[in-house]
Amino acid sequence: MSIYDYTLTDGNGNAVAMEQYRGKVLLIVNTATGCGFTPQYESLEAMYSKYRDRGFEIIDVPCNQFAGQTPGTDEEIHDFCTIRYGTEFPQMKKSDVNGENALPLFTYLKSQKGFEGFGKGPAALAMGAMLKTIDKDYKNNPDIKWNFTKFLVDREGNVVARYEPTYDMKKVDEAVAALL
Repeated sequence: MSIYDYTLTDGNGNAVAMEQYRGKVLLIVNTATGCGFTPQYESLEAMYSKYRDRGFEIIDVPCNQFAGQTPGTDEEIHDFCTIRYGTEFPQMKKSDVNGENALPLFTYLKSQKGFEGFGKGPAALAMGAMLKTIDKDYKNNPDIKWNFTKFLVDREGNVVARYEPTYDMKKVDEAVAALL
């Protein structure tokens, strides 16, 4: 299997074949509208505006699995993102990224790039402390840990990096630019 073998559903119920993104650099993100990391939409949209003409796409997958931070319908989520952050990148249907109902695409992504840590700094320490109360073994499984986990995919469909929500968005931008 490759990333191009999967299909998602957009917020309007339309099938979106990942095959249509062949040859592009992708950043696939599970997002939330009511999270401390929600302002990352601003950085994501800035990257999209800067790089989309060079073959870059962001795939936004809203997810309500983390503290219920993505309430609302797909239409409400879309309206929030476009009005508040001016997002123009494709937004998919609200979906699970972990567990038995996880999107197969996310199961694949996690198999390609497992959890490697939250890095350093106050946000990383806070995330680690919080997750220990939820899953004492969180460091040893590939599950998505929180909203705004990002997977970077190169033009050949290889999952080249996984960025936890605490990762510096400027460094994500640099990594995207390096693949373009």
